[in-house]
Amino acid sequence: MLLQGLSAMGHTVSACASLGETLERIVQDDPEVLLTDLRLRGESGLDVCQRAMERSPELPVVVMTGFGTMESAIAAIRAGAYDFVTKPVELTALSMILNRAIHQRRLLDEIKRLRAGQRRSGDTKLIGESRVIRKVVSMIDRLRESDATVLISGESGTGKELVARALHATSVHRNGPFVAVNCAAMPAELLESELFGHVRGAFTGARQAREGLFVQANGGTLLLDEIGEMPLEMQPKLLRALQERKVRPVGSNREVGFDVRLLAATNRDLESMVEEREFREDLFYRVNVVHLKVPPLRARGTDILRLAQHFLDMYRERDGKDVRSLSPAAAKCLLEYDWPGNVRELENAIECAVALACYNELSVDDLPENVRASKRRRPHEPAAESETIESLETIERRHIERVLQKVQGNKTQASELLGISRRTLYRKLERYGLDGDDD
Repeated sequence: MLLQGLSAMGHTVSACASLGETLERIVQDDPEVLLTDLRLRGESGLDVCQRAMERSPELPVVVMTGFGTMESAIAAIRAGAYDFVTKPVELTALSMILNRAIHQRRLLDEIKRLRAGQRRSGDTKLIGESRVIRKVVSMIDRLRESDATVLISGESGTGKELVARALHATSVHRNGPFVAVNCAAMPAELLESELFGHVRGAFTGARQAREGLFVQANGGTLLLDEIGEMPLEMQPKLLRALQERKVRPVGSNREVGFDVRLLAATNRDLESMVEEREFREDLFYRVNVVHLKVPPLRARGTDILRLAQHFLDMYRERDGKDVRSLSPAAAKCLLEYDWPGNVRELENAIECAVALACYNELSVDDLPENVRASKRRRPHEPAAESETIESLETIERRHIERVLQKVQGNKTQASELLGISRRTLYRKLERYGLDGDDD
């Protein structure tokens, strides 16, 4: 039924009757997604998932079952499944899930092709000559011989992981592995197993023991990305591991030591989270030994054009197009845009422009519509009805900038007008890349 239904919806589908046949077909046909039931005759869908990923680590696996419990969902995800669906399955919804999995597979393949060489060579060069980015590079250089924990903060898309890789590449741990985990990507149960590992039989689906990321990163660097999103119930366990320099795998009564350089990254204000009891204070001081702030793209001036040229060269080579430079009008447009998505958004815009370019110079018309239409306005200028709606952070930054201008940079007066403490104002000034005169 699934073969006929999905084929009618445009998918090229091949059905297998056993685990052995499935593994052979994976090698022969290199499929883009695998769909398996959880309960099979004499075999388990979790076994299919694990064995398939051993053959093809990039292959997304979608598991379906009539037994839709949280326990089975967690077991499937722990086994490496991309997604989990319960029966009865509606074909349109299943097709959407499969299309999403296929899109991710193709995206991962493309990213791997473009960047694998860069990762292997350890190229962690930060592009830019602005004062704020030179300050970041200087801080990285000063930490060259240090083993101190570093908290890397900055807006989403500013390049916090690239900074983390640069810290690793220049550290005493540079010959060890660099391991990163996104703390926002999984619930506490999965995160504990991911970080600390587990023993065989620790939970449903744990058919073999697995080392956690702390042990996998031994002798190298571990990056806890989006640490501000870590579930509260997981934070004391992480704190104990950092204090003891030991982890206890899930289901084990034995502790395992590790030697890693810890880095943490966040786009949230952890100090405010501590005040609001959303993040443990003791853990905050443990990870915030050295604070490295990554500036937003809008604060980096002509670095925008240097980065744009870098991405232009990268996507020109990928697409085989003879696009060499930016037109003056396009460069002006890039400098006037606020870039709420930061470097990630700039890369996306240049990739789009290269794909659409008809000549050897990128023009304004090649840029995405939102970049062409939105200009950086002065703080007092109202937004036109036709312009893109701005984020709350952008509005707040503009308002603070306007107040600072009104009081001629006096931070005491600015904090009073804004109705916030001086300490909060200083954090926001640092976050938004603003400055004011000393009182």
